[in-house]
Amino acid sequence: MFFMLRMAFWLGIVCVLLPVGNGASSGAQVDPASAVSAASATISDMSNFCGRQPEACEVGGKVAVAIGHKAEAGARTLYDIISAKLNEKGEKQAAEPRKSAASTQGTLTATDLAAAWQAPVPLPPRREAKVGRPAA
Repeated sequence: MFFMLRMAFWLGIVCVLLPVGNGASSGAQVDPASAVSAASATISDMSNFCGRQPEACEVGGKVAVAIGHKAEAGARTLYDIISAKLNEKGEKQAAEPRKSAASTQGTLTATDLAAAWQAPVPLPPRREAKVGRPAA
């Protein structure tokens, strides 16, 4: 379970960091200075800061929306790349003729099927029977 959470976290980070090449913008442009001030305000006043500092809450919401849109665009780009690779692989497999199981069977020659020669295993030397013990 922890592996899945860790995988989701890193996949989210990758999706956020992927460049978006289609020129789509989320409409929520955030100034970096405003984002830094919002983050510092959040750290200094964790409890009920939206009631006390509505501007910080508003900028933080914009930052969350912008990151969400970027993650969505990155995930869509990653999905398109994976889909394209899978389609290429499927087309290559469809173009190559498959070998049937019948064509791969029965290819051994008589010398291949012959048992390999093995030397006989020598028996250990026979021990003498001790006095008082019956001989086997």
